[in-house]
Amino acid sequence: MIIAELAVFPTSEGSSVSRYVKEVIRIIEASGQRSVTGGMSTTIETPDLNALFEVIGRADETLVRMGARRIHIDLRIDHRLDKEATIASKMKAIER
Repeated sequence: MIIAELAVFPTSEGSSVSRYVKEVIRIIEASGQRSVTGGMSTTIETPDLNALFEVIGRADETLVRMGARRIHIDLRIDHRLDKEATIASKMKAIER
C-alpha cells in the first residue's frame, strides 16, 4: 500500500485558489481511493504508483482546462513493503 500526501494548485491565479483546489479534491474523491483532506494537503491510500499518478494527471489536466497558467504539485510518498500501512494505522501509531 502506498500512502501519499498531495497538494495541487495553481500559482498563477492570484491569492485565492479555492475554486481550483475544490476541483482537485473532487477528482481525488471520485477516484475511489481512501483520502483525508486537511488544510494544506490531501493524504491518499493507493494500491500502486500508477493509480496515484493517474489521479495527479487528472488533477493537472483539469487545472489546465480551467485556465491555470502555472501549476504547483507537492507530493510525498510512503511506499511501505514490510507490512500493510493505512492512513488509520499511521494515525493510531502516533495517538497516545
